[in-house]
Amino acid sequence: MPALEQMNQILHILFVFLPFLWALGTLPPPDALFLWAMEQILEFGLGGSSMSTHLRLLVMFIMSAGTAITSYFIPSTVGVVLFMTGFGFLLSLNLSDVGHKIGTKSKNLPSGPEKHFSWKECLFYIIILVFALLETGLLHHFAGFSQISKGSSQAIVGYGLMILLIILWILREIQSVYIIGIFRNPFYPKDVQTVTVFFEKQTRLLKIGIVRRILLTLVSPFAMIAFLSLDSSLQGLHSVSVSIGFTRAFRMVWQNTENALLETVIVSTVHLISSADIWWNRNLDTGIRLLLVGIIRDRLIRFISKLQFAMTVLLTSWTEKKQRRKTTATLCILNIVFSPFVLVIVIFSTLLSSPLLPLFTLPVFLVGFPRPIQSWPGAAGTTACVCADTVYYYQMVPRLTAVLQTAMAAGSLGLLLPGSHYLGRFQDRLIWIMILECGYTYCYINIKGLELQETSCHTAEARRVDEVFEDAFEQEYTGVCSLNEHFGNVLTPCTVLPVKLYSDARNVLSGIIDSHENLKEFKGDLVKVLVWILVQYCSKRPGMKENVRNTENKGKAPLILPASNTSPPPKSPEDIDSLNSETFDDWSDDNIFDDEPTIKKVIEEKHQLKDLPGTNLFIPGSVESQRVGDHSTGTVPENDLYKAVLLGYPAVDKGKQEDMPYIPLMEFSCSHSHLVCLPAEWRTSCMPNSKMKEMSSLFPEDWYQFVLRQLECFHSEEKASNVLEEIANDKVLKDFYVHTVMTCYFSFFGIDNMAPSPGHILRVYSGVLPWSVALDWLTEKPELFQLALKAFRYTLKLMIDKASLGPIEDFRELIKYLEEYECDWYIGLVSDEKWKEAILQEKPYLFSLGYDSNMGIQQMNTNLFKKIC
Repeated sequence: MPALEQMNQILHILFVFLPFLWALGTLPPPDALFLWAMEQILEFGLGGSSMSTHLRLLVMFIMSAGTAITSYFIPSTVGVVLFMTGFGFLLSLNLSDVGHKIGTKSKNLPSGPEKHFSWKECLFYIIILVFALLETGLLHHFAGFSQISKGSSQAIVGYGLMILLIILWILREIQSVYIIGIFRNPFYPKDVQTVTVFFEKQTRLLKIGIVRRILLTLVSPFAMIAFLSLDSSLQGLHSVSVSIGFTRAFRMVWQNTENALLETVIVSTVHLISSADIWWNRNLDTGIRLLLVGIIRDRLIRFISKLQFAMTVLLTSWTEKKQRRKTTATLCILNIVFSPFVLVIVIFSTLLSSPLLPLFTLPVFLVGFPRPIQSWPGAAGTTACVCADTVYYYQMVPRLTAVLQTAMAAGSLGLLLPGSHYLGRFQDRLIWIMILECGYTYCYINIKGLELQETSCHTAEARRVDEVFEDAFEQEYTGVCSLNEHFGNVLTPCTVLPVKLYSDARNVLSGIIDSHENLKEFKGDLVKVLVWILVQYCSKRPGMKENVRNTENKGKAPLILPASNTSPPPKSPEDIDSLNSETFDDWSDDNIFDDEPTIKKVIEEKHQLKDLPGTNLFIPGSVESQRVGDHSTGTVPENDLYKAVLLGYPAVDKGKQEDMPYIPLMEFSCSHSHLVCLPAEWRTSCMPNSKMKEMSSLFPEDWYQFVLRQLECFHSEEKASNVLEEIANDKVLKDFYVHTVMTCYFSFFGIDNMAPSPGHILRVYSGVLPWSVALDWLTEKPELFQLALKAFRYTLKLMIDKASLGPIEDFRELIKYLEEYECDWYIGLVSDEKWKEAILQEKPYLFSLGYDSNMGIQQMNTNLFKKIC
């Protein structure tokens, strides 16, 4: 056969070049070739789109090919048209998400856009499908068929499509900052720095975007269906060209409406202008014409983009100093001399839809192997690198996705095509957005957060991006239509999107944290904040609110042990010396400012020794300690009461220990005091009584009573004030708070109550406390330790606010500050897990304290959660 002989000759020539193509990397591996072929056939032969995953690509390819094959065997013309219209619409929907969420959402994620196929959307799609089938069937059955002429019904629809295309193009260009990427859009907001003004002007553009959306999703598809239904080529059944061409055409109407509208207008215009008996008009039906126009359109766009890329690499290799090499001049001359050969390489790369590869970033171009648009091996995001900045992108993505939906629907991002890339920029963050799949009213995108500028080259690249964006959005334009100074750049600014995210602001604390007056007030405020935090914690403990009503009906007050009877055994001099020697070495001046210090190992080892089973062995002749049961209201668990050593009592037989007498207990003066009482294990003593009495004068009793009177933990509002007054006047309860608060205070500043220094504040803020008698006592109670550390951090924030905003006038204002810290702020370390949780919960404000070793000064890191454009 002549055809086989001709193919044999072509393959003989091709086989000679296969080793050369393999050496240059042009030959694709089998899996990439298979997926690339399916993608090309699905997109250009069957009217689909490239898929976001390989599995979706395989399934969609089989379904689309089955639709084209089935349409070939349908005998009725009306049946063929209805079948193509119905399946073209259904296959263009996101069928995999019917009844499911379009994305997963963690319980810790902020409220983002959750998409469902709700009953309203299902009803909308059913109505659209019914109207499309009715329109197609009625037009095809009742309208007369004739060749396209200036007076035919199909030509009239073609004129309407031309007008519709122009209107959609104008409405789309109005949404972006530059028209055709060259001229400044006079309708776009000029002042993007003022958020209120920007939102007002952008709202007007969004109204125009709604009109465009209606024309694109409702008017255009029905107009194109009318054009296709009136075509006379549908009369020629059992034709492969009709089945393939019109299956693609009826699918493209929904799958990629803008490109389908452009192709239909081109075919209609060419047929109206050139009515001569030529090959285009004689041998091709409308479906095949649309298919060829679609391939030409895609390859032409790719050719222009690859040619622009080659010219950019060639010019920047000479103009950019960092890219200029000794051989650059020679390579530029060779590219000019062999420009026809370079043009052939660009054309070959365009025809294969494969990447154009500059060898070692030099202006030496090779053709990469053909591959699908989704070129990574696994699902999007599986190979992402997780670091400390990941959580910021994780919080931002849901809100960014919601804003992108609006921008895409309005046309602000231009023509949406699978494989298109967009770059988002805010402060030190870069977002890389790639479109994976497009369909009717849906779009799959992949969002990647790029690493921060940690190297010089990254900083230079980010600075170049900032220059392009600053010229587009921050420069004041006096003329009506200014030109884009960066025309021809690979980056063409599209629009500004308002997204809620975290903004990082760093301030130097020199003059605040080293001020003697501020440090003096810091110590006094710390006691107040400790009182407030402990009272709030005790009043909101689990089970306290449930016991309020029961306690109001009881007249007996709970019994407690005096703190003076619970002193721990004294430490040996050897233990104190060894602790001092190791701890003070770590607190030398060489380690004043550590980045992330931790509690010292010597304390942890000491705790481990205390937990060993051998440390509680029975010693003959010793007296065992007994637990004192609850003999009053039963509100305090038995295992939380103090251990009392019973001395001088007669021996008791085994099994009768519960009848042994116990040490007399003290009573609260108010029956409700136990509702705000400190846990039993916090009331143990570790400080000398003389030192405790000496430092008790620092306890703010008026503040303590004021805080108690502000509690809202009682249901009976009429008696609440009287009950709170009785609790505030309970001396026993006050003594316990004095003991616990001052012991925590000693643990921060030591037994000598030394004046804090900036380095001391930074260390304690980071969780490293100076050694003292109270340190072991505090570290044995992790919950109290965290509360005390939180109080210290709140006090530091309070000191900064007072230095910045002015002094606090009264107690009510101080409580207002503390309540704001509790509700709207997370104050801690960036390395904490709770810092990440606060970001995902979208705490309005984040605060951390750091140290810049290069400048030798304390640095305050404040992250504010607010709307940023």
